[in-house]
Amino acid sequence: MADGRESQLFSSKSLYELCVSAVADRFRSYKPHLADLPKNVRFDLYYQLYRERRLCILGAELSDLETFSKMLKVTNRRIHLLQIFQAPMYHGIRVGKNLAVSYNMHCFQVRENPTAQDKTINLGLRLGGFLSDAGWYSESEEVLSACKELCIANNQTPEDWCRTLDCCHKLLHAQAAYCAFDGAAETHQLAIEMIEQLKNAQYNNSNHAALFAEFSVLFFIRSEYDQAYRWSIEALKHLKPSLPARVIIDVLRQAAKSCVVKREFQKAGLLIREAVYLAREIFDTDHPKYSDVLIDYGFYLLNYDSIINSVSVYKTALDIRRAIFGKTNLHVALAHEDLAYALYVYEYSSGKFDEASDHAGIAIDIMEKLLPPYHLMLASAKRVKALILEEIAIDNASTPLSEQNLLLKSECLHLSALHLAKTAFGERNVQTAKHYGNLGRLYQSMRKFEEAEAMHLKAIRIKEELLGPEDYEVGLSIGHLASLYNFHMNRYRDAEKLYYRSIAISLKLFGKSYSGLEYDYRGLLHVYNKLDEYEKILEYTDTLNHWKELRDKHAQSEDPPIDVQKRPQPIANIINVFFSM
Repeated sequence: MADGRESQLFSSKSLYELCVSAVADRFRSYKPHLADLPKNVRFDLYYQLYRERRLCILGAELSDLETFSKMLKVTNRRIHLLQIFQAPMYHGIRVGKNLAVSYNMHCFQVRENPTAQDKTINLGLRLGGFLSDAGWYSESEEVLSACKELCIANNQTPEDWCRTLDCCHKLLHAQAAYCAFDGAAETHQLAIEMIEQLKNAQYNNSNHAALFAEFSVLFFIRSEYDQAYRWSIEALKHLKPSLPARVIIDVLRQAAKSCVVKREFQKAGLLIREAVYLAREIFDTDHPKYSDVLIDYGFYLLNYDSIINSVSVYKTALDIRRAIFGKTNLHVALAHEDLAYALYVYEYSSGKFDEASDHAGIAIDIMEKLLPPYHLMLASAKRVKALILEEIAIDNASTPLSEQNLLLKSECLHLSALHLAKTAFGERNVQTAKHYGNLGRLYQSMRKFEEAEAMHLKAIRIKEELLGPEDYEVGLSIGHLASLYNFHMNRYRDAEKLYYRSIAISLKLFGKSYSGLEYDYRGLLHVYNKLDEYEKILEYTDTLNHWKELRDKHAQSEDPPIDVQKRPQPIANIINVFFSM
């Protein structure tokens, strides 16, 4: 057949697939007749439009609230829905904002119709949760805030209170992730009130594990680590095998992160590995929930001094997120930022920062496109970029003009990040202290030694006050101040005392093979060379050589980060082991 019909006749596609493709080709003609199609069939039509990159038509369809509400009910195509939602957003069609505006108008229309309000609340919970999963937190907050007002207006029975709590849980997730702390504080307070009402009514048919984990997330992002740890423990206590796998995974990974910042690495490792294996079994390895768990696993590995493994895990997580969310999405930006910092740490001794710099730059570019100016989420990404630029500048010291330009760019980024942190958190916060410490290191590189000392002392004071004198963060800042005294201010005895204190903290937390010990040992060797203390030179030469041997053994003994044969254990076993540690 010369007219081309032969290729269709012998196509490998099913008749159904050919029909979907044919209708998609003439979508505008068939549109008036599509409303009564089953939602699965309509979903396939929209997915075909996505595959053919007919994004204007797709964006217009998905912007319709009634249409999108039906697509949300196709629960077995969640990844595809995330993809077809993101594609027109990337091309400038504001599907998320259109849906949020439509939902708010719908809430206004049903305010006098109690029968319709229940349906509207349920839609708001589904839509707000989806927008949050998709990384569009501002739109999610807009939807869920309107949903919350409807919940409060219909808050008479324990079942209503539980529904309000569900809304609080989803809203708090969006607000915390977006650093909307004022709104998050209000949502947190409302949730506490609802829990108290349920308790007073002796209503026991609810579980708050997911909500308590979200409380922990909020305090974690605000760097209030004691509170974050307390709420994560409460969440673990409320875990039940009957809860949805998504809830169990989220509780495990948040509790693991809280354990990491409290330097309880054995507990953290138990929880985060279980979360990895459970997410892989339930959702498979191409799902956004698996990438979420890998991001937190990378955080654990990086802090536990398994740096090369953390880089590998972060790269996998980034690949998954890009496949689902495309290039311009906050989930993707955050994965780029995490990978950039891991690469910075990994390549610190080699000076090869090009890859780290690229990922940090991409993270900032995406955030600047999607976020309002001076949004707090930019502070962390700018901090990472500034750290990398500083190291590149030091490596370019042979070309003073280039070095100076890079250091000035780094200073601008650090000062911007510090301003954002102080505006959000105030002076007395771990994040603010970190930015002071980073400025201290930068001013040391810029040969502004008095300014550097002032920044380091500020960082140490805040960290000691908030975290205690033996925390890892305190040890880090002490080591940086020791370096300043040692290499630039000729205060060798002061440097010696600080090095000893930094070493003691590292040995207590990480053991004798910890990578960070190298800088303290080399610093002490420099001190004792300057002081002509030959016995100490011999002692710390031996100590450094012994550390190198231990480090080599540590590298050889490291297991692959993910055991492909491992299956999740019963959650009750994990909880019992955790609380027996």
